[in-house]
Formats: sequence, structure tokens, C-alpha cells
Amino acid sequence: MPPTHDLIILGAGAAGLMCAATAGQRGKRVLLIDHADQPGKKILISGGGRCNFTNIGTSPDRFHSANPHFAKSALSRYTAADFIELVDRHRIAWHEKTLGQLFCDGSARQIVHMLMEECAKGAVRIALSQPVRDVAHADGLFRVTHGGTTSAAPALVIATGGPSIPKMGATGFAYDLARQFGLKIVEPRPALVPLTLGGDEALFRELSGVATDVIARAGKTAFREAALFTHKGLSGPAILQVSSYWRHGQPVGIDFLPSHAAGWATQAKRDRPRAHFHTLLSEQLPARLAGVLAKRIGLWSELANLPDRRLDEAERRLRDWRFHPNGTEGFAKAEVTAGGISTAELSSQTMAAKKVPGLYAIGEAVDVTGWLGGYNFQWAWASAVAAGMAV
Repeated sequence: MPPTHDLIILGAGAAGLMCAATAGQRGKRVLLIDHADQPGKKILISGGGRCNFTNIGTSPDRFHSANPHFAKSALSRYTAADFIELVDRHRIAWHEKTLGQLFCDGSARQIVHMLMEECAKGAVRIALSQPVRDVAHADGLFRVTHGGTTSAAPALVIATGGPSIPKMGATGFAYDLARQFGLKIVEPRPALVPLTLGGDEALFRELSGVATDVIARAGKTAFREAALFTHKGLSGPAILQVSSYWRHGQPVGIDFLPSHAAGWATQAKRDRPRAHFHTLLSEQLPARLAGVLAKRIGLWSELANLPDRRLDEAERRLRDWRFHPNGTEGFAKAEVTAGGISTAELSSQTMAAKKVPGLYAIGEAVDVTGWLGGYNFQWAWASAVAAGMAV
């Protein structure tokens, strides 16, 4: 069959919509296909419904991948400022929250509506509620069977994301398709996900709902934000951040008193010898947490009765409390997927597959994962523009 379009994009999420708009406005005949009944479903639930659409602190070192340099090209050519300009052009009000995170003042629907308007400007044809039944490649054309029809184009973009949040319809389809074309996959795993505790650490589940400011570490990577105890284990921004770097069998280190200088406990003993250690802790931490930590350390008496050596040991433990997670809450609770289509298979300039002319992969489907706080959306926009400009 002859080509029906210049480009077929699979996946009407953030990356797919952006790529479609970019290519369409360049005069390409674009078909955007998705099995869902509406576009941008993950956009709609992001940021508590207000969409944390980018981060003004975006830089390549805030993304991890088997190739830490891969994201540099796309991120440098389509920046957070570029997306902000687009948002401003559509008169969408926004505000900055902590750590450079930008949110809509109103609703995430505004971002989806903006992207749909940009697609309309490029005369993009959008086919929703049409699961892809087959993808074939021959004679320089990709033939996609979707719904009750087959479409053909010389270029195909994989923008179907990863398996995180399966209740939204997310699957590993991108990886199956990539394997079909001989592309290698870096093992996908849940990222930006709560960690679970078991065994001797299960008692911390009794603190469900308690949150406090910490420095959390996994390997050589550390983040200072809030940690939250849950009925299953550990969550909160600091934990979600380090979860992307954590591996099974590794401990997670928590500094419960990141603002305190060394020697604070022995100094408190000099200043307030009649105070109890757990009382001292409860002045710095939520009372329930302070009580559990004091009991685990084994210090439940007046400071005057505690040798300096034991106070120094307690301080060291509180600066690097080792939790040993037995897993994560999985893709169901993961905000994104780490791993995916290997960057070794793709051009960092165009997102094109090196071995398969006309095939591209963008967004979460690729082995590039950003920090929490709008970075993954910025990767979606940047990688989509790179492909949309190259196709």
C-alpha cells in the first residue's frame, strides 16, 4: 500500500503530542494513534491535577541513564524556557513551587488543551480508542494496523511510555515493539516510587503519616527533602528521589537531623543535663518518630546519665540511619519508569534508531529518567521536539 502519512506516532501522551505538533507544523502529514479514549491521561493526573510541567533547574546532571551524556543534546536545544514561552503564549497562568518546580495555577487540562491546539495548527490527525494490533516494516514503510484500518508512513515514532501507573493504561508495549526491530532494552524498573520495609523494620510502619525533613542517600546520591512513613514503608519526595538510584540489597541512609552541627547532643547535655534524650529529639522531630528512634537507639534517660561516647554514637546513627528496604511499591505506584530502550541504539541528536531508518523513540520509553519535580516532562518535550524536527 502507498503511504497514507509522512509520520505515524504511537502514544498520545506528553511526548507524542509534542512530537506530533512539532512535525505537523513543519508541514508533515502526521497520524497520532492511542488506545486510550482521551489524550494526555498522565498529564491530567500529574502534579495533583495541576501538572508540574517543567523545572527551571533542568540540566543533564538531573537525569540518569546508562549513558549520562545522552540527554544533553535534546535538553540544550529545547529548554525549560522554551516550554514556558509556549505556555505563556497560550496565556496559561503558572507559579513556581519549591526547587524550581512549575505548576499551572488552574488545571493540568490546560496543558493538554494547549498541546491539542498546537496539533490542530499542524493538521495532525488523532486516532483515539484504537489499539495497535500490528506493526510491520517493509519497502521503507511502517504499516500500522489500528482499529479496523491500516496506515502506512516512512517514519514511525514510539512514544508509548513505560509501564508505570498501569491503571492509566500504561504497558510495556514500547519495549515489545523495540525488540521487534532489534533494539536493546535496559531492564525497566519502577522509579520515583515508595520503598517497602519488612522484618525488624516493620515497626516503623506504626509511624504511618509522620513526615520530616531529611537527607536521604542511596549509594553516592543524596537528596534533602521530606520523608514520609507509610503503612508499607517509606515515601515522600526524598525517598521517591533516591528510589531511582536504589537497588535491591542496598541500604538507604537517612540523616534525620540535617540542620544540626556535629556535637549537638553533648552540647545539649552541658546546657540541659536534666532533659531526657527522647525529649531532646522530640523538640527536633515529630514526637512519635522521636520516641521510636530513641527506643531503637536504647537511650531513655536523662542526658546527665549518658556518657558522651553514647551520645556521640547516637548522633552518628541519627546522621546515617540505615534502612534496608525489601522492595518497592512497584509500577502501580511509580511515577515513571527507569530503564527502557537503550540510548546506545539511538541518535542523541534526532532520537532516531541507528539500525532502522525512519524509526524513532522518545520520552519515557527511552532509558532517560529525570528527578522528581517536572524534569521528566521536560525530557518528554525536548526529546519530542528533537524527533519532530528531524523526521
